[in-house]
Amino acid sequence: MLHITENLDSKDRAILNIIQSDFPLTSRPYYIISQQVGITEEETFLRIKCLRKSGIIRRIGANFDSSKLGFKSTLCAAKVPTDRIDNFIETVNECPGVTHNYLRSHEYNVWFTLIASSCDELYSIINKISKKTGVKILNLPKTRLYKIKVNFKMEE
Repeated sequence: MLHITENLDSKDRAILNIIQSDFPLTSRPYYIISQQVGITEEETFLRIKCLRKSGIIRRIGANFDSSKLGFKSTLCAAKVPTDRIDNFIETVNECPGVTHNYLRSHEYNVWFTLIASSCDELYSIINKISKKTGVKILNLPKTRLYKIKVNFKMEE
């Protein structure tokens, strides 16, 4: 089986190693990366654009500790009938506070995380999703932070 990472050259791998946790916070981040990798700024930008288009890079952005910013978060799970999964997922993804939304091979087959300014707002959003989709949602509020930093070393 061919894995997509087998198609990456050493420059792509170097770029991925850098941007996972050390994306430069400057006015010209692609220039800084290009200097570290040994290619031009334009080539760096184009390579990252291709990596995004291929799905290897899903997003480039900051991660914040939402609770330190005064927000509340929860993990939600739902038992969604197969014929209603697309509608349920679309409804969930319309909510601006949804940070993750995954299908699982489990009785609870859709899991998502939700962040809002208050517990009342979380409950309101969950109730709206349930009412619109007819699917009951299991609300599993965060009581403790479990954050695991994962970096994938892109060795050849």
